Amino acid sequence: MDICKTHENASKCNANAMECFMVLSTQTQKISIATLCGLFGTLCIFENSLVLYLIFSSPGTRRKPSYIFISSLALADILASIIFVCSFVNFHVFNKTDFSKETYLLQLGGVNTSFSASLSSLLLTALDRYISISRPSEYKLLMTRKRAWIALGVLWVTCATVASLPLLGWNCCTLNSTCSELFPFVDNNYLSSWICFVMVLLGCIIYAYTHVLWRAHQHVAYMEKHQVQLGKQNTRMRMDVMLAKTLVMVLTVLVLCWSPVLVLMIYSIFASLSNHLRKVFAFCSTLCLLNSMVNPIIYALRSKELYSSLRMVFSRFRRQLKASEESPEAESTHKSSMIET
Repeated sequence: MDICKTHENASKCNANAMECFMVLSTQTQKISIATLCGLFGTLCIFENSLVLYLIFSSPGTRRKPSYIFISSLALADILASIIFVCSFVNFHVFNKTDFSKETYLLQLGGVNTSFSASLSSLLLTALDRYISISRPSEYKLLMTRKRAWIALGVLWVTCATVASLPLLGWNCCTLNSTCSELFPFVDNNYLSSWICFVMVLLGCIIYAYTHVLWRAHQHVAYMEKHQVQLGKQNTRMRMDVMLAKTLVMVLTVLVLCWSPVLVLMIYSIFASLSNHLRKVFAFCSTLCLLNSMVNPIIYALRSKELYSSLRMVFSRFRRQLKASEESPEAESTHKSSMIET
């Protein structure tokens, strides 16, 4: 009898059980997953590394709490892309099973920590913008650099603690409980708790941005109703419209990237998954990586300060490139004049 046919057999903690979770059966599926992971992962690392460089190369941006949160988001997305791509491709594409239960749970903990920290950074960014628009006069008093770093420290420690619980003993092998059908050695109760943790983060992000979006809508309606003084009011209205467009983009990308994975995780807790659904889950998992790739475009590169810094970097690079192209010509001209002399 096939060891992967029943949920009870798939829950066993042995080397054969690891093979039950390798759901990619054809070479086309493996190449597709490897291509998606390689493309999204490479772009994610490049974009977020560029964001970190732009933030920390400017004294004006690296001191602001909002950019501290964005730098945390970029760092979490870099770690998520590296750990996720390496472990995911190694497991599903190359079918490597020559590692222990502890090694697998350590890799899974790294992935969970990175993605949870990414969502937590998004939450802090949402709360930062929530405070800035709801209590603008008290923003600088409420959101200081010290509080920003403390909030980041608390959230990173919380994410790492929650993600390391299976490695510390909350797994189906140690507890002899029901294992998840999506992740080896992971207890179903732990998976439910982790889903609740992520749902709380997503819910708080959506609430904060919905409130900011509503306040932006109120500003636009007020400006349109009282068009007596132009200039500054129209500028503020354009900023509110741009903010509203950005927030709609944020919420759309966030929901589209995380909903499929969370829905399949929740479904796996209450019902048995077919091989087809598990393959769908493997492909949907790359959407979380896509979210990490899109984050710097939405949160960082739409910022005027970082965009101007990016233009300065490109202009400086072009000047250096022109200088390097002109220097060999100048050197050859100097050599020819010396020979003539």
